[in-house]
Amino acid sequence: MSETERGARAVYPSLKDKRVLVTGGGSGIGEGLVEGFARQGARVAFIDIAEDPSRALVERLADSAHVPIFRHCDLTSLDTFRTTLAEIEGALGGIDILINNAANDDRHEVEEVTPEYWDDRMAVNLRHLFFAAQAVVPAMKRAGGGVILNFGSISWHLGLPDLVLYQTAKAAIEGMTRALARDLGRDNIRVNTIVPGNVQTPRQMKWYTPEGEAEIVAAQCIDGRIQPSDIAAMTLFLASDDARMCTAHDYFVDAGWR
Repeated sequence: MSETERGARAVYPSLKDKRVLVTGGGSGIGEGLVEGFARQGARVAFIDIAEDPSRALVERLADSAHVPIFRHCDLTSLDTFRTTLAEIEGALGGIDILINNAANDDRHEVEEVTPEYWDDRMAVNLRHLFFAAQAVVPAMKRAGGGVILNFGSISWHLGLPDLVLYQTAKAAIEGMTRALARDLGRDNIRVNTIVPGNVQTPRQMKWYTPEGEAEIVAAQCIDGRIQPSDIAAMTLFLASDDARMCTAHDYFVDAGWR
């Protein structure tokens, strides 16, 4: 994002110095989220399995008021995940905002799915969101409240092909969001789902030809390709005090893709 574009973005005073954890923050949408919170003056930590892009991101954001903290973590190992979360919580002195972004949309056919692959995909795309929330809730309660933002996907709303397990997990996330919002709301913990459309990231670009991209844009209500910064803009709003009465819902950033 250029300095001109950054200057045109909203600034949320309530995010300054907030303690934020982003899963899958090293590239793509996650990279945009980490940068967005860092530019708001938040204290951001993120986890990822990709070392090089994650360290490059930290270096690029070295001029932030609080330089982001990166920790390598395979979140399919719950023991490692929990240890890493505890370490981050200790380094930040708590966690005010959890962004459950990490996921993997590898394509697969129904006939290829084994019980082992099912378990792996659920671990990658669903299970860790709940256990991350479980881990940060005590600190949020002690702080008098917090925000949990789970990332869904437009894919299951459209019924896209070759993604049955990914779409199963993403559909479940929306149900989990509503349940957590009900259970945690009286503790002033808000829980919402952000549903991105097709975001122009390096990973997504490998799946689509120029013709495929044109088809996506044609199916949208608005011309143009969604950028990670567009997803970050919604995330920052929902994480801020400006959204204090927003919980238990799904917020789409999809340019009206139907």
